[in-house]
Amino acid sequence: MDALVIRNPELLADALRGLSQPRKFMEPKWFYDTEGSALFERITDLPEYYPTRTETAILTAAADRLAAHVPEGAELVELGSGASVKTRLLLDRLDGLSAYVPVDISAAFLKETARRLSQSYPALPIRPVVADFTRPLRLEDAGHSRVGFFPGSTLGNLDPAGARALLQGVRDWPGVRAFIVGIDLIKDEETLVRAYDDSAGVTAAFNLNLLHRMNREIGADFDTDRFAHRAIWNAGKARIEMHLESLADQSVRIGPRDIRFAKGETIHTENSHKFSEESFSTQAEQSGWTLAEFLTDADRLFGVAVLEPS
Repeated sequence: MDALVIRNPELLADALRGLSQPRKFMEPKWFYDTEGSALFERITDLPEYYPTRTETAILTAAADRLAAHVPEGAELVELGSGASVKTRLLLDRLDGLSAYVPVDISAAFLKETARRLSQSYPALPIRPVVADFTRPLRLEDAGHSRVGFFPGSTLGNLDPAGARALLQGVRDWPGVRAFIVGIDLIKDEETLVRAYDDSAGVTAAFNLNLLHRMNREIGADFDTDRFAHRAIWNAGKARIEMHLESLADQSVRIGPRDIRFAKGETIHTENSHKFSEESFSTQAEQSGWTLAEFLTDADRLFGVAVLEPS
């Protein structure tokens, strides 16, 4: 294969590793190129996707209570910032911030988001950081307080060990005073599955974009019409699983290798773990935090937790 076709060697390495396993998988961080990030923003507006509107309602109602956990002169650091839509609910209440630091893996999307925020908040320093938040984020001791913000239930995309590692990593930030985290709560299976398999097919397009991205960036030759999106509730592990199912026996060229797919075989692309207040509090305590506040909607669909260092 012409080496010039390989635009993303890291993606190629991850694809060869994950798709060579007996149970094929891809890390969900690869969803978020520019197209994937835009599709996810569309997902958040879908009628079936309750997390965004429910969390937004919680943040709107409790914005002043949350702002009370952010010291004057603190730096607000948001992990997986995306379009930073919900962040504005906090920024509008936080006149004394020293800076807002959005952290996202999609450089182009992050640049555009930072530009728009700078227009809306001209007096606030915006310091975007292109990084994979699943890896340790090193922040220098700048002599001021920091507060982490991680909305959108993205913590649930990590396995339990990964979630604990992230919580511990934020706990180790110099000057950290609080961590505001959105978590999706355990509920009935129908509501959960519909949120990840919408009638308009946007989530399916988001999942399948991973294959398009591998075609674009590492010269793969996936025929996306021969794969289908699947969303499954795994009650034993309290998580929604997203898969891409092969609709036929087929072979796909990925870099130097041909990868075989049997009909019905899947690529496991994402987990979305769901929590109870008790299970999340236990995980936080194991990572050096105390649950200071737990805010939820009347139907207990979603929770916003405020953690403080223990």
